[in-house]
Amino acid sequence: MIVALLYLVLAGAYLLVIPIAVLLYLKQRWYVASSIERLLMYFLVFFFFPGLLVLSPFVNFRPQRRQIQV
Repeated sequence: MIVALLYLVLAGAYLLVIPIAVLLYLKQRWYVASSIERLLMYFLVFFFFPGLLVLSPFVNFRPQRRQIQV
């Protein structure tokens, strides 16, 4: 029973908790990251890709519309 609970907690962390943190981190730092930090971002996306794929239908991180002053 303990082993099953441990697997459930680890799967939840891998598929939900950590990918949410990765998405928030990417949204905050995407346009100002250095090259080493961007390498870390690519690694995180590669490593947590299944969780990001699970969350992708529910997030919308498109850029905001520009307000053009006339």
